[in-house]
Amino acid sequence: MRRAAAAGATVLPVDSEHNAIFQALGAGPREAVLRIILTASGGPFRDWPLEAIRNATLKEALKHPNWSMGPKITIDSATMMNKGLEVIEAHWLFGASAEQIQVVVHPQSVVHSMVEYSDGSVIAQLGHPDMRTPIAQALAFPDRIDAGVPSLDLFRIGVLNFEQPDFERFPALKLAYQALRSGGSAAATLNAANEVAVAAFLEGRLPFLRITTIIEETLNSIPTGFPTTIEEVLAADALARARADHVVARFNSNAA
Repeated sequence: MRRAAAAGATVLPVDSEHNAIFQALGAGPREAVLRIILTASGGPFRDWPLEAIRNATLKEALKHPNWSMGPKITIDSATMMNKGLEVIEAHWLFGASAEQIQVVVHPQSVVHSMVEYSDGSVIAQLGHPDMRTPIAQALAFPDRIDAGVPSLDLFRIGVLNFEQPDFERFPALKLAYQALRSGGSAAATLNAANEVAVAAFLEGRLPFLRITTIIEETLNSIPTGFPTTIEEVLAADALARARADHVVARFNSNAA
């Protein structure tokens, strides 16, 4: 982001939430931004009892209510780690602190994100849960092109709901905020441990709720470093993966 600013370049986010924030920010002064509001569908387990989530199967975890995505990202949505990673991305893309970034559960996935300003205005970007829209926006910027997405029928949608995320039900979100506040290599450790844990779940080597257990133990067992080169970032990633693999193996050994 520093290099982009120095070169006078514009970074165009393509992830639907960050693309929505980018559009809502427009050309307004960044110092007038009070909050960035990231919306989350809540995934397939949004209203499940915690005990039922404990016994969730792979098939159930892969059944996303709104988006059609690959297995890894779909599991991230089920744990809400995807939203935690998006919080960290929003921090770097838009220069917002952890306290300025709020996650709101929005089951319809129509409002893709919002920005609140100091004058009380809240500007939202709405659309179908279809990645063609943010991709087209980024490809055509600053113009607009036909993305092949149907018009949003507000009468058919009728109601838009917003809920507070449950950090007890979705501890991955809490861990992401923790990593963001820690700074340094913590976010790289979080991401690496999550990839190892999700892979283990997809392979049937880990129960669903153990995904965040693996991430938390990995985060807490590796001191936060402050890498300054890409090589140091990759080393932090490798260390976290090795540690997470060890924790997964230990769990399987104990389970056996």
